[in-house]
Amino acid sequence: MSSDKDILHVDLDAFYAGVEILRRPDLKGKPVVVGGRGPRGVVLSCSYEARSKGVRNGMPGMRARRLCPEAVFVPPDFDAYTSASKRFREVLLSFTPRIEPISLDEAFCDVSGAHRMYGSTPQVAAKIRKRVLDELGLVCSVGGGPSKLVAKLASRACKPDGLLVPDDHLEFLHGLPVEEIWGVGEATASVLRRLGIRSVAELAATPVWVLQQALGDQLGPHLAKLARGEDGREVVAQTESKSVGAEQTFDRDLASPDRLHAEILRLADRVASRLAATGTCGRTVTVKIRLASFATHTRSRTLPSPTQDVWTIFAAARDAFDGFHRGRERVRLLGVSVSGLTPGPAAEQLSFERRPSYARAEQAVVRVRKRFGEDAVRMARLLDEGGTRGKSGPDR
Repeated sequence: MSSDKDILHVDLDAFYAGVEILRRPDLKGKPVVVGGRGPRGVVLSCSYEARSKGVRNGMPGMRARRLCPEAVFVPPDFDAYTSASKRFREVLLSFTPRIEPISLDEAFCDVSGAHRMYGSTPQVAAKIRKRVLDELGLVCSVGGGPSKLVAKLASRACKPDGLLVPDDHLEFLHGLPVEEIWGVGEATASVLRRLGIRSVAELAATPVWVLQQALGDQLGPHLAKLARGEDGREVVAQTESKSVGAEQTFDRDLASPDRLHAEILRLADRVASRLAATGTCGRTVTVKIRLASFATHTRSRTLPSPTQDVWTIFAAARDAFDGFHRGRERVRLLGVSVSGLTPGPAAEQLSFERRPSYARAEQAVVRVRKRFGEDAVRMARLLDEGGTRGKSGPDR
């Protein structure tokens, strides 16, 4: 397949762990695990020293501790990761405006128009890797090719700290096991193995009608196209963020309304701080509730005007939560988010409840947290809370 597109997939290696090691140089060379080690803790990220002991992302923290007793567990700091991710994207944007972030630590880049300034695709990839290391202190792996599929598989193949732009992308693709192709999970791989298909080359050589009969009218032809290197998806530049939020999974399920309200306030404080840090405000407040049964529900309240005020966000989230919960079963996870974002801060009316100087205090809190971390400043009301906080969830 010929293509006039040149796509890179840039993936930061062990991103969360890498950020923590930058903040604490004494951790360099040690098996670092980001996440909780309690009964419900989960490994969010781990250094390659920990991976050499069998630790993997998504693994229960207790199992990681058994596999690697010497591991250093570090609680996650999503503010730090979000800040590093923003700088990462700024580096990519300095090479091309056509970037499509997939998560905090990876993105596709269409560098088809960057060759005159930065050289060939491998040269662009090398320059990106160097700038990420120089400006962020983080290591990344970069894969390239004429499609998202090849670029993603190439970056995976060269991890960690690698660069791979195959000269012959079909030869590279056909040399991979069939499980590497997007859409081939365990069940699909089992069906393909029964047909004698174990490599992408064998998949590409299989008649489409055979795959269609075995896998269905949609999946069969789709996998046949991918195996032939036919992936026409474009790199779609990301639009503005649609919401800002945070969530928390608890080590122990919570039932006390006072404790649940305190956690909602804690989350509202984090969200308000992030809104202020990004110069935005929002009008719709959503609370996410995961019960002990794992059933997950969301409830929203729309405000009269956009805000980034912690107490306004808290009041709306608490009202939404109370309207749903009403003494139901215990709560495993809470989340608070604000959507309907606009540039801020919004114009405010003075009231007896809020002094004009309070906004300046919030901005001071934002600056302190940005420099010293999320826990550098806490609400006095939350200082006595303890024992139930587990792992933080992803920020949006």
